[in-house]
Amino acid sequence: MSTERFDCHYCKDSLLGKKYILKEDTQYCTKCYENLFANCCEECSTPIGCNSKDLSYKDRHWHDNCFKCAKCSRSLVEKAFAAKDELLLCTECYSHEYSSKCTTCKKTVMPGSRKMEYKGNSWHETCFLCQRCQQPIGTKSFIPKENSYYCVPCFEKQFAYQCCACKKAITTGGVTYQDKPWHRECFTCISCKRQLAGQRFTSRENYPYCLDCFSNLYAKKCVGCTKPITSLAGAKYVSFEERQWHSECFICMQCSVSLVGRGFLTQRDDILCTDCGREK
Repeated sequence: MSTERFDCHYCKDSLLGKKYILKEDTQYCTKCYENLFANCCEECSTPIGCNSKDLSYKDRHWHDNCFKCAKCSRSLVEKAFAAKDELLLCTECYSHEYSSKCTTCKKTVMPGSRKMEYKGNSWHETCFLCQRCQQPIGTKSFIPKENSYYCVPCFEKQFAYQCCACKKAITTGGVTYQDKPWHRECFTCISCKRQLAGQRFTSRENYPYCLDCFSNLYAKKCVGCTKPITSLAGAKYVSFEERQWHSECFICMQCSVSLVGRGFLTQRDDILCTDCGREK
């Protein structure tokens, strides 16, 4: 009675009583399997046999005893490592060769550790401190000043001007009026509250006013059009017997000719040119 054959799929040698490997439901002797399918070790360039561990990284393969730091040759098996220009390095060698140094403590910032970076400098997270309170700044906003760094509350307490309107710190921009600092949004017309930064304005009793409010509140009114007369916008006017006119409004009440620079006559409250005055 013959027994059923159980051979290597490739070389046809019998596998009975021998070690074999199944690949996609097909059996191979170990020698054929290694020749056909085993990965080649990056370090020693020999196949990674069935009795060896196959360690892989980015489609590259090593024997477990070949998986070593390219610099110090220490094993990287089950250890953290970094890659640089196709070379695998332990974290110590990588840090010594390539990692940045902390600006404060001058020690290496290890790969994988949290670090802070600003204008080409690096810090350990615990070394990047506010100059005033000495607390880690972390991911909070900060303000640089003279090679030091401050968290915003400390900077405001130590350096920032206080707005004379809201009493809060001025961190950016701002305007000065009567030698006092203001936020741009706080420097407003005392009457209508319109912002005055970048606008023409005037003052009365040390209070700032926009031109419109000042004219409406304090300017004399034109007898002709009853609108305010103000020289702030460059307007010219004529004054006579405690009455004022815009230059363009100072005209004869009868014929409407301009009386600016000309002789005129009065008839009760009316102003007349000399020709119309004689006819009256």
